[in-house]
Amino acid sequence: MAVTAIPDCRVTVDGKDITDRLRPRLVSISLVEKREGEADQLTIVVDDTDGRTPLPPTGGTIAVQLGWKQGDGVRVGLVDKGRFVIDEISHSGPPDIITLTAHAADFTGKMKQRRDTSYHGTTLGTLVKEIAGRHNLKARCAARLAGIAVTAKAQSRTSDLAFLRKLGREHDAVATIKRGTLILSPIGQGTTATGAPLPTIAIERNKADAHQFRISKREEVTGVTAAWHDCKGAKKHNVTVGDKDGAKVLQRTYATEAEAKRAAGAARTRAARQPRSLDMTLAFGRADLFPECKVTTSGYKTEINATPWLISEVTHTWTPDHGFTSGLKLDTTLSG
Repeated sequence: MAVTAIPDCRVTVDGKDITDRLRPRLVSISLVEKREGEADQLTIVVDDTDGRTPLPPTGGTIAVQLGWKQGDGVRVGLVDKGRFVIDEISHSGPPDIITLTAHAADFTGKMKQRRDTSYHGTTLGTLVKEIAGRHNLKARCAARLAGIAVTAKAQSRTSDLAFLRKLGREHDAVATIKRGTLILSPIGQGTTATGAPLPTIAIERNKADAHQFRISKREEVTGVTAAWHDCKGAKKHNVTVGDKDGAKVLQRTYATEAEAKRAAGAARTRAARQPRSLDMTLAFGRADLFPECKVTTSGYKTEINATPWLISEVTHTWTPDHGFTSGLKLDTTLSG
């Protein structure tokens, strides 16, 4: 006899477990996890039709675990989804509800403040450690990036997080913060915040409610040109990765030929990726899925199953009445 799937959760605020008090009033929990860009966002909606639910203060810290209490075909147990800081509370109706919005705790405070500074005679690995130290974060820079020389790099009116993302883009890498660790890692490397390899997730079509696969034509970029400034000769030079004829030209001017060449190579790699994407909704949510997990599919069209997928964004939706689902956005590092 099949066992009915029952979703489960645990919510703590400032270290106090409020799950039992919250559960009778809980309308939904939604968590959006992203590979990079904006901070992960948590939204909790609570029933206030009787007007007896107090409005929580902003600034509090919420920790959330999601998963399944029981059920056939689901992974029983809870998965820790991290800590979030409440930054917005709203009350609306009728019916009266309270909506609480929170963002990943690691993305708050000084990490978003703009600053003016410069880095000379260092490496990417050392630079990541320096920025992480400013915010009491651990640092993890992938081995293939850590030793890259940074001759001179200016951070002008830019937050530390935006500056790191810019660096990441120059090296076709992800710059993000996960669980107290500042990470700079090549896209598709597939590792956790501690550097451990992520497992490849196999998803069968019968496990998904719906899907949408897209492949679009993109103008072919056979070469990319980047400029660099020769301080000794007081001259500007160009370096091209790929074909020079019709090469795409980057707008920035780099400090060294090596930096310009790496930036051009990263831009060409991005342009060469086949513009394929796959969105899907898993009927039975998987709290263990998060961005940068590698995914293989089966039961779909050959073009879909043959593509090595990467999760770029996950939206976990938990409701007492309708269960627990996970919406996935996937892309690929496959070059065409």
